[in-house]
Amino acid sequence: MDKEKIIKNYNDYTIPSYRKQNLIFVKGQGSYLWDIDGKKYLDFFPGWAVSGLGHCPQLVVERIKEQLETLIHLPNNYYHPWQTILAEKLSKLSFGGKVFFCNSGAEANEAAIKLTRLYGRKKGKYKIISMENSFHGRTLATVTMTGQRKYNEMFEPLPEGFIYAKFNDFSDLCSKLDNQVVGIILELIQGEGGINVIDEDYLKKVKDLCKQQDLLLIFDEVQTGFGRTGELFAYQLFKIEPDIMTLAKTMGGGVPVGAMIAKKEIADLMAPGTHASTFGGSPLVCSACLAVIETIEKENLLENVKTMGKYLKERLEDLKKEFKVIKRIKGIGLMLGFELENEGEQLVNICAKNGLLINCTHGNVIRIMPAINVKKEEIDEAIEILRRSLKEAGF
Repeated sequence: MDKEKIIKNYNDYTIPSYRKQNLIFVKGQGSYLWDIDGKKYLDFFPGWAVSGLGHCPQLVVERIKEQLETLIHLPNNYYHPWQTILAEKLSKLSFGGKVFFCNSGAEANEAAIKLTRLYGRKKGKYKIISMENSFHGRTLATVTMTGQRKYNEMFEPLPEGFIYAKFNDFSDLCSKLDNQVVGIILELIQGEGGINVIDEDYLKKVKDLCKQQDLLLIFDEVQTGFGRTGELFAYQLFKIEPDIMTLAKTMGGGVPVGAMIAKKEIADLMAPGTHASTFGGSPLVCSACLAVIETIEKENLLENVKTMGKYLKERLEDLKKEFKVIKRIKGIGLMLGFELENEGEQLVNICAKNGLLINCTHGNVIRIMPAINVKKEEIDEAIEILRRSLKEAGF
């Protein structure tokens, strides 16, 4: 099928809910993609961090192939070994909770909303405070919990029970409390909101507040989880545990997966009949997830994130000195961004033309989130394309 026919078919037969760049990809390996014409691209924003080990990671592919020939799907009213092995692994690698498996970050956050409401039900509490500029998903409840009006205003009337507070502003958070609030959800680094890092002192105060007021503390680690910040989970950087954590993206190495982990003392509130996910935790997906964790451990990728994240940040700081349009560099590990004086979409398009795939969010923040196994020479290549593209954009 030629390019024109592919694009025409998309226009004729798919619902136009995505803004698309005029790129058609047919192959991926590691940090690179190839388009239909054979042109090679360096991917420094692989699927919003879904391909966190790069495209087609070897062990994940091998395990998927093996599992495809054995057992693909099984409903959750039966046991299978892969799900319980993965659940035990996630529990022991985090804070010792129990796991609910689903298919995406939005579904994981839906599960967190329901568990939080179950916790507050006997006390008549149901409201959750989220942060301005947060992003938690596209379902009706999670898009309402998302603290950006541009994502939810067209779907009014929205579900009730969600309150927004200013990120890193403890006095504003306290002003939003009432006797119906039962939980607070945080991204430790706001991705869609512009690579905004949580303040450590603020986080400690929120944790203390939750203990004092009997509120559940929920961390959305859909994008920060599985090594992105140099720890397996970002909360480990701050040494503050949540009551609930949501995961997805890199967790599956490219396959659709999500998970909610909850502390054992609250997890069993989600009794049979309260929630379900038809495809959640299938043998196929669990095999892929176990391969992701094994790869991170065997290849010492957390250290790679620390080393390469520091190097990438230094190279971006060099660009900032060269181009005054760059206001500041933000982020931790390999979840980085730089804020521009100008709108950033033009730069994204020029970089794509020059063979580098990145992302712009919040209008003027360029997001750079390469695979966590990225190599030094790939960072150097990306910086040179960025430099050339910044000049071409007239920045």
